[in-house]
Amino acid sequence: MGYRTLADCVEDLRKTGRLVAIDREVDPRLEAAAIQRRVFEAGGPALLFPRVKGTAFPMVGNLFGSMERTHFIFRDTLEAVRHLVELKVRPPAALARPWRYRDVPFTALHLLPKKVGRGPILTNQTTLSRLPQLQSWPDDGGAFVTLPQVYTEDPDRPGLARSNLGMYRVQLSGNRYEPDGEVGLHYQIHRGIGVHHSAAIRRGEPLRASVFVGGPPSMTIAAVMPLPEGLPELSFAGALGGRRIRMVRDPLGGLPIPAEADFAIVGTIDPDARKPEGPFGDHLGYYSLTHDFPVLKVDRVYHRPGAIWPFTSVGRPPQEDTSFGELIHELTGPLIPTVLPGVHAVHAVDAAGVHPLLLAVASERYVPYAEVRRPQELLTSANAILGQGQMSLAKYLLIVAKEDDPGLDINDIPAFLRHLLERVDWSTDLHFQTRTTIDTLDYSGHGFNQGSKVVIAAAGPRRRGLPTEVPSDLRLPEGFGDPRVALPGILTVRGPSFRADPSGSDPALRAFCRSFAEGDPIGSFPLVVVVDDSEFAARTEKNFLWVTFTRSNPAADIDGVGAFCHQKHWGCAGPLVIDARIKPHHAPPLVDDPEIERRVDALGAPGGPLHGII
Repeated sequence: MGYRTLADCVEDLRKTGRLVAIDREVDPRLEAAAIQRRVFEAGGPALLFPRVKGTAFPMVGNLFGSMERTHFIFRDTLEAVRHLVELKVRPPAALARPWRYRDVPFTALHLLPKKVGRGPILTNQTTLSRLPQLQSWPDDGGAFVTLPQVYTEDPDRPGLARSNLGMYRVQLSGNRYEPDGEVGLHYQIHRGIGVHHSAAIRRGEPLRASVFVGGPPSMTIAAVMPLPEGLPELSFAGALGGRRIRMVRDPLGGLPIPAEADFAIVGTIDPDARKPEGPFGDHLGYYSLTHDFPVLKVDRVYHRPGAIWPFTSVGRPPQEDTSFGELIHELTGPLIPTVLPGVHAVHAVDAAGVHPLLLAVASERYVPYAEVRRPQELLTSANAILGQGQMSLAKYLLIVAKEDDPGLDINDIPAFLRHLLERVDWSTDLHFQTRTTIDTLDYSGHGFNQGSKVVIAAAGPRRRGLPTEVPSDLRLPEGFGDPRVALPGILTVRGPSFRADPSGSDPALRAFCRSFAEGDPIGSFPLVVVVDDSEFAARTEKNFLWVTFTRSNPAADIDGVGAFCHQKHWGCAGPLVIDARIKPHHAPPLVDDPEIERRVDALGAPGGPLHGII
């Protein structure tokens, strides 16, 4: 049976050696987050901070910092929930394999939230300024809630059945927010709350909203899950938590609140109210900058007795939220072929920031009698993938045919890239969407929420070998140098600082591509990436993925040797060149505070509470 409260979970982790308490005062400004990131990086335990500067509430972090711990927390329910999701997408499966789904009826008993007359959450009230003021990075615009559960209901059809529970960024302080009266609510495009907010704006009325923090751990996971249509997050939380979610009505009016939540910030979103929100050090490894977002006018802040404030810190991946992605894939990945016929697997690459890079394996069966296979059905599958929920935010979609290598592992990124680069034909296999939406947090595009996409579809026999060393006779044009092999067939080259002409492109990159002739040694590399620091980009696979796919906008930053445009199709005869240098419009990368890092080092020194952990 799952945990009823966050405190129950914390105590169980403590008893089983999966949690360490740091019994000294910790500053929620920069220090707590830096400790959490360092312990996550070391593969360490969950962290309890009983003494937090400026607040009476303890904090807990790194709860989901490893898949082993996440599996432990939900050890009694994961398999049954997986079966439940399968049946929600494909109900006839129960008839075909009834024994496999024998645990579903019992799990289904926990789907319906239970309305109760009272609950611990209503016991106490406090103010925003008395909550832990977590600031993760030096240039963040204020304190943030980093594990919020934002709850709304459809104004046209209110009730739990059409509710939405999502993890949308909440800024507690800073900027122009009224102290103790307002919080910023940042939600990205393609999120469920947008439907409810749109309905409220159409009706010309405020949208009631609540921010829950803590409660059963299943609530946190439910808030990040991309669920099948018709399966509310509260129902999923009940199934994953092994018990119905108890909901209590706010006695002063408003939306229902989980009775076992640790905190609940209750208020309304005015249809016309927006204020600057941010900056915030985000999961792509950069600051998301200041933009106008909706404002939640706070009526009340409830908390239960013994309330604990859960938190995480995001930054350049991997971070703790990587576990969320892995759990989502574990629960929903096997369903991909049932939702997208012909698609066998999809992998959102965490090291590249998730949305910037999507890998896919699909079938190529349109012309099975053809002597040479080429991408056809793959393009149909690619369009289907880009029409699915948050996968529509993918910037680079790389898709290959299963028939070319049935044993290809989509999670083995070097093997996948090798397979693609051995087969791709840059003259035919690039397919752009030049003016479209991209992730709100991605600043590589031509505007806020605006950018481009490219589908690279490769099928057929191996057409080339991939070099693993820099040719001794390689010559580069002036201003470019320090060539490094990042992965087989991929060359990183240091370029001069980016300087745009009036069209927005850099003449130096065009000159680079046009400086090579057929037969030049660089032609043995199908992919060349121009970067600011080629040693850093080629040092590790993670560095290469992060630099290449977070710092480039396909339509603007892809060029090539022997480039051409024919009947509105762009391609190149020689190597594809991606410009992954930092551009003036990019957001700044996240940098640790040296003084805070020294304080964290002291915790790991002999005699410190983290000695032997970090």
